[in-house]
Amino acid sequence: MTELRSKQKRIRIGPFSFKEFTKVVARFHGFPAPGVILGGIMVNAALKKMPSGILFNALSETTKCLPDSIQLLTPCTVGNGWLQVRNLGRFALALYDKETGQGIRLSLEPSRIEDFPEIKNWYYKLIPKEEADTKRLLASIHEGGSSLCRIQEIRILPEILLKVKRGKRIICPQCQEAYPDAGQAACPACQGESPYI
Repeated sequence: MTELRSKQKRIRIGPFSFKEFTKVVARFHGFPAPGVILGGIMVNAALKKMPSGILFNALSETTKCLPDSIQLLTPCTVGNGWLQVRNLGRFALALYDKETGQGIRLSLEPSRIEDFPEIKNWYYKLIPKEEADTKRLLASIHEGGSSLCRIQEIRILPEILLKVKRGKRIICPQCQEAYPDAGQAACPACQGESPYI
């Protein structure tokens, strides 16, 4: 236990200690979500592998937790368009050069969580969430750190790198709201893409 405490003082997730990052996650995400904390470790490891001085984008392969980790530790956000979220259902993320598409991908490696029953139970949802020992789970995430991940060099598909230019905004003849002109007769919402009843 003393060894774990001394490691906790040394481990950094971006500018934060492990304990500080846990508090940041709780404020941002609503609770100290293990997925966001593990994601922070993944982002930190990816940042260490990226060449310095380049502009990069990020990609999350899940809608759960990892986008928050990326937004907390990098300038990449959904709002500025530097973070893409593709719901592939995999606990994986990538940071890549905006121009070349060269980058680093990290994913949770199933074989590496075998020695961490708390992580395995959480990741595979083997026990109900309310039965999980969050303190032990976070200690296991801390102990495993980036060794729980597969790290790969990747290159993003050229079509993902393309910067989509939005046309001028025009008024939709049906709802009278402005939308980017894409040569359509009406805005996407009025063409059936609205999420509202």
